[in-house]
Amino acid sequence: MAGPLPLGDPAPADGRLPSDLSIDPAVPFSAYLHVPFCRVRCGYCDFNTYTSGELRGAKQEDYASTLITEIDLASRVLADAGTLRPMDTVFFGGGTPTLLPAGDLARMLDAATDAFGLVDGAEISVEANPDTVTPEVVRILADAGVTRLSIGMQSAVPHVLAALDRTHRPENVTTAVAAAKDAGLAVSVDLIYGAPGESLADWEASLDAALALESDHVSAYALIIEDGTKLARQIRRGEVPMPDDDLQADMYELADARLAAAGFDWYEISNWSRSVEQRSRHNLAYWRGSDWWGFGPGAHSHVAGLRWWNVKHPAAYAQRLAASESPAAGTERPDEESATLERILLLSRIREGIAVADLPADKRARVAGLIADGLVDAVAAVRGRVQLTLRGRLLADAVVRELTD
Repeated sequence: MAGPLPLGDPAPADGRLPSDLSIDPAVPFSAYLHVPFCRVRCGYCDFNTYTSGELRGAKQEDYASTLITEIDLASRVLADAGTLRPMDTVFFGGGTPTLLPAGDLARMLDAATDAFGLVDGAEISVEANPDTVTPEVVRILADAGVTRLSIGMQSAVPHVLAALDRTHRPENVTTAVAAAKDAGLAVSVDLIYGAPGESLADWEASLDAALALESDHVSAYALIIEDGTKLARQIRRGEVPMPDDDLQADMYELADARLAAAGFDWYEISNWSRSVEQRSRHNLAYWRGSDWWGFGPGAHSHVAGLRWWNVKHPAAYAQRLAASESPAAGTERPDEESATLERILLLSRIREGIAVADLPADKRARVAGLIADGLVDAVAAVRGRVQLTLRGRLLADAVVRELTD
């Protein structure tokens, strides 16, 4: 289970949006559908997920119908605000969405499509554990309109998977990718590097295995130790070592070089694709600050600068909706300073970067120092944009601090 929800203002029971919220109908709209179920809890994970023994009365078999109730509420709220828009992207995340029957995922997608519509060429992604992917599952998803499968590989090395508490069979990654390709879906492979005991050679073996799959997209995330996780407790007790920052930097540079040699280009610090068309549009919508509604327990939403988040537990989520109430637990509207910080934090991570003109006026002169330090591309800066170099990607937090503090 994730940590505590953020503090915020009370959320209205009917879910209505503030009357003074200025919503731009030209801003793309996305839907995130959270499926909070997992067979086991991975030691590093702090997402809002639940194993069967933690559901306290909530039932997986009822989940699709419960979430569809929130979809109905969202469509009414947005229609009342005069801002009902078709979805540009849909993303099923978790948890393990494919723990639910594929027909349940299809039913949720149908409900969202009926409520909001889809733009032409909409991207519809499903996260999947390799052990839960079969040709039949993929066929049902493809027939429902899913366009992309994101497969949680994490590593190809058994002792690294064990350190992460990942229980899937590595060979099932290959069969999952093949099934997705056979159904005509785009494929992303997700990796994690820097696990306790993982060497640079281990990481290279995982990269070799991932590249052999010939996917369209690769995500590679450095392991972050989150408070409250099993892994954090193991490190605190001295049972496993803390990830080594220098080794993780070497792993990142190796990944970038190997992926580039295989025809991938980076478009966000932790994401590479074979073409512009194969970038994750859903993730880009988040980094660019577009609007999205997050459905499900603990899901976060953002519309025109207003943020809100749902109650965490599936049982509490279901109870709210059964009482014809919004499941939102709280809301916030960041002030201008906070919004500027977030915009710089997010946009600086992606390849297109952020316009120098969009930086605070008193911070723009600092771009020259970032160029001198090799963190920002000089040619891009002359053209008016802050774009990170490879060194800048490794030190992205330092770049953000320099542009905001």
